[in-house]
Amino acid sequence: MKIILFTGARSGIQAAVIEQLKKKNYHIYLTVHNEKQLKLVQKYYSDNKNITCLKLDVTNKEDLKQLELLDIDILVSNAAIGEGGSMAEIPMRLVRSNFETNVFSYFTVIQIVLKKMIQKKTGKIINMASLAGLVPIPYLGSYSATKASIIKMTEALKLELKDLQTNIQVCLIEPGLYDTGFNQVMLENKYTWMEIDSYFQHQISKIQKRENLVCQIMEKKNLNSIVKQILKAIEAKKVKAIYRAPLLQVVGAKLYLIFLE
Repeated sequence: MKIILFTGARSGIQAAVIEQLKKKNYHIYLTVHNEKQLKLVQKYYSDNKNITCLKLDVTNKEDLKQLELLDIDILVSNAAIGEGGSMAEIPMRLVRSNFETNVFSYFTVIQIVLKKMIQKKTGKIINMASLAGLVPIPYLGSYSATKASIIKMTEALKLELKDLQTNIQVCLIEPGLYDTGFNQVMLENKYTWMEIDSYFQHQISKIQKRENLVCQIMEKKNLNSIVKQILKAIEAKKVKAIYRAPLLQVVGAKLYLIFLE
């Protein structure tokens, strides 16, 4: 029975993935950010003996210590927050917080899990990035930068592990816009400070309308396309470098990058 660790698995895409995996021969460590979330997932999965729920704040050193006791075969790193705002004025404490959760803590978890993988000379690391790491998005520069960092750091890790001559596989998942609630929180949180004092104070209504329109048009309500890609990565004997979905957004992102050139 393979052992999988999910970070940031309270709801959304990863919860949908776990719904599929719980029917299969895996033991799943499902981690969430706080005690309130832990109680909810423990209650929801109480009948499933192959799912262990843990409270894991990836920025908390004490929480991270429990990972040292686990022997993980597959890591799916997903814990993330999104901070919005113009790069011309976003408070640097928010940028630091964004990078601490989305990048630095990501790789702290990877380094802990890798110790036993390297000893066994086998394992799989699946990092959740985003199409936002490829395409510049106005007023989401901080979040996009964290995802771009994950992409490049993951690519570097993959090349480095080849020198150890192990069977440790590394890949990226790059979702587009899906309706999980995460995007709305990220888009709205910047207005708590922009409405008070911002270079763009008089454009806020225009920015909000544009963002809402993009979400209405682009967000996929059905998660199946990205869930299938993550399941492929988990179950593949040999992973691809990158799994992306939905297809139309992937094509759109590539065309947009060509247009920018």
